Amino acid sequence: MSAPVPPPAQGPVTPAPPILPDGGSSTLADGDWHRMHPLTPLLKGGLVLIIVAGLVISNMRDRVINWLVGIFAPEEAVGDIPDGDPVDWVFANGLAFVALLVVLAVLIVVIVIFWVVWRFHQFRITGSHVEVRKGIIFRSQRRAPLDRVQGVNLTRPFLARLIGLAKVEVVGAGTDANVELEYLATAKAESVRADILRLASGARSARLAASAGTAATAPGTMRQQFVGSVNSGVNDLIAGVDLADVAPESVVKIPTRRLVGSHLINGIVWLVFFGLIFLVAMASVIISSLADGEAIRSVVVLGIGLGMGIPMVIAVVGIAWTQISRSLRYSIAPTADGIRLTFGLLTTVTETLPPGRIFAVEVVQPLLWRPFGWWSVRINRMSGKSASAQQSSTAQQFNIVLPVGKRADVERVLALVLPDAPASVIPLIWEHGVLGPVAGDPYRTTARRARWTHPFSWRRQGYAVTEFALMTRRGALWRKLAVFPLARMQGIAINQGPIARAQRVGGAQVHTVTGPVSGRLTGLERDDTMRLVDEVALAAVAAASRDTSHRWAETAQPSGR
Repeated sequence: MSAPVPPPAQGPVTPAPPILPDGGSSTLADGDWHRMHPLTPLLKGGLVLIIVAGLVISNMRDRVINWLVGIFAPEEAVGDIPDGDPVDWVFANGLAFVALLVVLAVLIVVIVIFWVVWRFHQFRITGSHVEVRKGIIFRSQRRAPLDRVQGVNLTRPFLARLIGLAKVEVVGAGTDANVELEYLATAKAESVRADILRLASGARSARLAASAGTAATAPGTMRQQFVGSVNSGVNDLIAGVDLADVAPESVVKIPTRRLVGSHLINGIVWLVFFGLIFLVAMASVIISSLADGEAIRSVVVLGIGLGMGIPMVIAVVGIAWTQISRSLRYSIAPTADGIRLTFGLLTTVTETLPPGRIFAVEVVQPLLWRPFGWWSVRINRMSGKSASAQQSSTAQQFNIVLPVGKRADVERVLALVLPDAPASVIPLIWEHGVLGPVAGDPYRTTARRARWTHPFSWRRQGYAVTEFALMTRRGALWRKLAVFPLARMQGIAINQGPIARAQRVGGAQVHTVTGPVSGRLTGLERDDTMRLVDEVALAAVAAASRDTSHRWAETAQPSGR
């Protein structure tokens, strides 16, 4: 049965937004240029500038006051200010009015600079791209094509949350390809994110505007925007807006004790490891000092050791707390525009992953998690960041879709991130993959003669190919099962070094976007490596021809909210 062919079009058409009674538009995706929130310059560095200026003035106020008096009231200048508080000297000499005028002038200059920066920072959303331009002397303009959008993130730093603001980050395909809209009122940011996802999905008609909500209100004056965003921010901070804006309800609930316990287990392992090395080194030095009769040297070494050990403990605690706080208030839920992922205690991030933007999925179980039956799930996705930026802990957090969970939690998350996986793939993921090998293992594993390369996991390391995905299984102590959907696989390569050639074995490397999920296999039978390339080549072409997830709402009918 053939599908109806739509009439030819020159490009994506932006639906006409609903018109408000006062003539305004209920959406910012109207192709016109719009400005950010008036407080954007303050949050993007202005606050730091004010703090630094305050510190400099407080430490150099004698010189500052002398300089200002010499400019505005030279007849009052008496050389160096006598000992005492210079502020008292200003009041004693009747210069308070002059000081107030100077402060007012500086304040006006700062406000004018912020206003000019705000006026030149604009964005627009059309039917084909999201565009941002800014700068006064040095202008810059960034554009993200909607058909290359890999996701839309909504980030609320703690200070921005207090005044009801949020940052929208449009994740593009490529290095340093992201476009940031910072900052917007939270309700407006939610509306912008929904509009971008709707246009990127390929839908031909707009959804009906919400019957009520701040997204359908006129912008108002600068004062009204400021007061409204602050009131909204304080109320949302108390009420917990981060979980309330996820609809439907999260499919996974992570108990706080489990989340904290999983991070503590990982942190304790490293703390014990480095702690033992440190204690052994310190004990050997102290014992040798005491044996030589140099008690003073042993005391000095002990002091140095404490000076090094205590900061190390503090650093470990700080790192553990950072990881825990980023994972708190976690939720994951399906929406019409993809998977909505929310996490973060102080700085909250709400990310929407459209279908077809996940290139690899991996289920991981560390050794110490095995008694508790805990697993984590992470993904490879286009981040739009450079390779160095992706190594930061903040960037890596975006690749974790389940920090810790039981098997039922993992199954729910896999159903979201791999919605097209057929039922026949599930046993390959769980019984044969994560928990395998078991009887009748369908995975092609490491050759017995090459087991010396993986003495503990040679029976587990292997791969299986289906019409949907390539699955790789690795690790005996640290269990890993990776799924690479064939429709989005970048390629596969086989390799064979001199030692592998002598043993008639080979290796393979799955090429995908940069991320924590690796597709490297070694020690496979030479015939299995050749068969792997042939099977993947045939299955990938068929899978790509069936895949339409990159335009997931192309034929969707408009629906009201």
